[in-house]
Amino acid sequence: MDAYKGKEYKTILAWVEDGVGYLQFNRPKAMNAVNDVLLAESTDALEAYSADPEVKVIIICGNENVFAAGADLKAVYPMNPFEARNYIDAVHKCLFAIEDNHKPVIAAVRGLALGGGLETVLASDIRIIADNSTLGLPEINVGIYPGGGGTQRMPRSVSICLAKQYIFTGDFFDAASAEKMGLVNMVVPADEVMATAKKMARRLSKKGMLSLREA
Repeated sequence: MDAYKGKEYKTILAWVEDGVGYLQFNRPKAMNAVNDVLLAESTDALEAYSADPEVKVIIICGNENVFAAGADLKAVYPMNPFEARNYIDAVHKCLFAIEDNHKPVIAAVRGLALGGGLETVLASDIRIIADNSTLGLPEINVGIYPGGGGTQRMPRSVSICLAKQYIFTGDFFDAASAEKMGLVNMVVPADEVMATAKKMARRLSKKGMLSLREA
């Protein structure tokens, strides 16, 4: 696995294989918590993939145990209002780099996808998750709210009633519940998530790129 165009990232891994651009969150000691560096590096890779004709599809993933556990609160809590505003702007830029990407984006989720992790899933086009995954928007429990677009994207995927329930309570939900409410495309065993995502990527890569972009 060669680094994409020789780029050296600190918090993600990025590489291209068989026309698929991979973005893997890589802060295992912090449970892939989202900080400003991860946001900047993810945005850089996503924008590069969007412009690269060799990349047909993008897969975003974490490691075997966690997709992304939300904001890095150790970094966020000390922020002054100006710094917090810049952080939220960076979150929005990253998630729009997913949602508005010229290439289809597949979220391949194993383990936890909480807060910004779930917001990343919600911004993705195709969502494949492990049967042992836990998801949620728990921001309300620490005195904040899903500021990365979760309050807007969640109701687009599920009913407004369910969206408000999970946003207001901060409750977690499992993979079976996510599938039942129509939040995800597929639930598969954890050891099949990446293979399933790659299979979907191969299917999509055979479609017309302009058609996919405009669809």
